[in-house]
Amino acid sequence: MYVGSFVLAAQFPGQGQGEALHRAVRSAEVAEEAGLDTVWLAEHHFVPYGTCPSAVTLAALLLGRTRRIRVGTAVSVLPTVHPVALGEQAALLHVTSGGRFTLGVGRGGPWVDLEVFGAGLGAYERGFPESLDLLLRWLREPAVSASGERFSFREVPVVPRPSEALTEAPGPEVVVACTSPASVRLAAERGLPMLLGMHVGDEEKAEMIALWRQHAHAAGRPADEILGAAHVSAGVCQIADRRTEAVETLTKALPGWLKHGLDAHVTVDDRPRAMRDPLVYTELLCGLHPVGTPRLCADRLAATSERTGISRFALLVEGSGDLAATEENVRRLGAEVLPHLR
Repeated sequence: MYVGSFVLAAQFPGQGQGEALHRAVRSAEVAEEAGLDTVWLAEHHFVPYGTCPSAVTLAALLLGRTRRIRVGTAVSVLPTVHPVALGEQAALLHVTSGGRFTLGVGRGGPWVDLEVFGAGLGAYERGFPESLDLLLRWLREPAVSASGERFSFREVPVVPRPSEALTEAPGPEVVVACTSPASVRLAAERGLPMLLGMHVGDEEKAEMIALWRQHAHAAGRPADEILGAAHVSAGVCQIADRRTEAVETLTKALPGWLKHGLDAHVTVDDRPRAMRDPLVYTELLCGLHPVGTPRLCADRLAATSERTGISRFALLVEGSGDLAATEENVRRLGAEVLPHLR
């Protein structure tokens, strides 16, 4: 089992953006010290929900500051970037880090980001498959051209080629954030592992993995690839000597951040959107994920792995909103939870 932290650089009420980013960087450094396997970095624009606008840029910083831990994006929002530009960055990090970088990509939402970056609503509603396939070709082929609806250009060489790196993997691993049957099918047909969100429980995640396997089999993916797909489960982790203490920490901090952050999202076409009740959502997260004593947290992760077959976890560790408390949470995850799982 591989356990990592999930870092949003969340800006809690009353905090500055620099404070949020400092906590994100520091928590990643502590994650390596604590023996975690991966740091997963979120990406958001124009909202305090997350103050990191470029997960791949922050990944570059953290790869330079660490020596062992993997660093992944969760996720780089593909409709707002050119796939070749993102592919070049991913290849660069793969080559220079010795293969420690994972590129997670997702479709994002119908946010004003699409207007600001000139992508348009079509990039979100129809363009994700084209962007994903172009990105994958860039990471796997020596030269690439394009003649699609969004991207069209003559053949150009891939520089740097990730396959020329002195690593075990021919290129950076790619995972896809999946929240719908359509995205599950998209990932499965390409043999790409899924990143599954923290808002769904074990039963729904197991159903999504079963659907992934069904589509992967129908697409003719190799049996060993299907059985060995290392899907990732996002969640929340808060450790305390008593479960009530851990729940109290999150119910005091998370609702304010959720309301502060989610209310700031603006749709590109002014479509109405339903918002979760922040307190109810916090209570849901506390019920679904490892929140409580170290033994309870270990048992919860083991149960999720047994029910779903998931072997990798990306756990939000900054739910207290406090730097010192986040550092302690990460250290306890490494010292008191991981030994039960290994």
